[in-house]
Amino acid sequence: MQQLDMIEIERKFLVKSDAFKQEAFKSYSIKQGFLNSDAHRTVRVRLKKDTGYLTIKGKSTENGVSRFEWEKEITTIEAEALLLLCEKGTIHKTRYEVVAGKHTFEIDVFFNTNEGLIVAEVELNSEDEHFEKPEWLGEEVTGDVRYYNSQLSNRPYKTW
Repeated sequence: MQQLDMIEIERKFLVKSDAFKQEAFKSYSIKQGFLNSDAHRTVRVRLKKDTGYLTIKGKSTENGVSRFEWEKEITTIEAEALLLLCEKGTIHKTRYEVVAGKHTFEIDVFFNTNEGLIVAEVELNSEDEHFEKPEWLGEEVTGDVRYYNSQLSNRPYKTW
C-alpha cells in the first residue's frame, strides 16, 4: 500500500441542530480509548458495534485537514483487552451517518464528560474538494485540536 492511500483528508464541523437524525441512514455506538494521545502519533482502540479497530494517526498538516492514518480490524476480545490498557478518559458516543450530495457525513453525539458536544466530519479525496453543506452544519472546527478525540479524552468538553 502506498503512503498516499494512508492519508486521511477530512473536515470537521460543529452541529447546530439535531435535524441530522431524521436524515441518518445508520447509527451505532462507539467506545474508544487511546494507548497514546501524543499529537505526533495517536494510537486509538475502538469498539464499534461488535467489531474492534486499532488505529494509528500521524500529526495533522498545519491546516488540520490531512494526516496519516492506518487502521486494522481486530476482534472484540482484543479491543476490550486493549481498552483496559488505555490512558484515562474513555470516549463514548453514538455515530450517525448521513448522505449529503455525493458525500457521507459522520455525526458524533458524545456522552459522559463530553456530553453536549456534537461534531460532524466529512472525508474528502482532496483538500479543496467541494461538498454539499447540510442546513444543520455549523461552525467549522477543522484543525482546532480541542475537538480531536484524543484531546477530548484528556480535556473533556464539559471542562472547557
